[in-house]
Amino acid sequence: MFLCFLYLQSFLGGLFGPVCEIDVVLNDAENRKTAELKTEDGKVEKHYLFYDGESVSGKVNLSLHYRAGQISLLYSKLFSDKSNTHEFVDLVKELALPGELTQNRSYDFEFMQVEKPYESYTGANVRLRYFLRVTIVRRLSDLVKEYELIVHQLATYPDVNNSIKMEVGIEDCLHIEFEYNKSKYHLKDVIVGKIYFLLVRIKIQHMELQLIKKEITGIGPSTTTETETVAKYEIMDGAPVKGESIPIRLFLAGYDLTPTMRDVNKKFSVRYFLNLVLVDEEDRRYFKQQEIVLWRKAPEKLRKRNFHQRYESPEPRNQPANAEQPEM
Repeated sequence: MFLCFLYLQSFLGGLFGPVCEIDVVLNDAENRKTAELKTEDGKVEKHYLFYDGESVSGKVNLSLHYRAGQISLLYSKLFSDKSNTHEFVDLVKELALPGELTQNRSYDFEFMQVEKPYESYTGANVRLRYFLRVTIVRRLSDLVKEYELIVHQLATYPDVNNSIKMEVGIEDCLHIEFEYNKSKYHLKDVIVGKIYFLLVRIKIQHMELQLIKKEITGIGPSTTTETETVAKYEIMDGAPVKGESIPIRLFLAGYDLTPTMRDVNKKFSVRYFLNLVLVDEEDRRYFKQQEIVLWRKAPEKLRKRNFHQRYESPEPRNQPANAEQPEM
């Protein structure tokens, strides 16, 4: 599990049982938007949404159950962690001087214009999180409160967004040309294209377009790739004829997608491919993959404020052919 989190930590001296209840309240909670994110067990949770460069501020409220207790240290920290720790941000701020805690208290905290370089993500082998953590350290056992946050990485419209046009086929048997209107799509976009049949000498029973997600973790020989078919679009069911043209229109808004991620903290990548699949009458499958780039478009309010973030376009890489599914 790869975690990224905001870490608010406090140390209280105590002897037995819970010293207090911990509550974290964001300053702009009433006006801040929320977003959904899947957990490792497949459940969907809703949390407050942040963007790169936004400040994170609020209060830590401590409600006492015992009058005994002493604060030895209270501070805030931002970092990332895993079972194998991978830290990429670290901020520390002292919130209170040591002293005796005998009543309910609130402590303000603020991380100014925090750099959040990656998007929150939950995958097959990877989880990247942001959260506030308050820890009360006592002599026997600690009290911990975690407050989950979601981070989205926004991008501007790409300056160059060429269409994809390729001719593929099987020699003297099949020759088709496919065209997609562009190579980079935002997460609510529509993939528009056409399939042209220039030569048809085999009996095709079925053709579909798949949107494939590949999660790549590790480096070198330890690299692991998890492949998931996110969407399927049936192009045709039956035999095409020479000269036939079939339109494609795949709406992305209905699917659970993330932006393309390249080499996140040098630990993992998430890439998307359009996979054109043909099945003949003997159930032989032929395919052709083409990488596309997905990006998250800024909401209208942020675009009006000239909100700008970097846009990185990964270079597509050729994929090896699958022996069981001959590549066209």
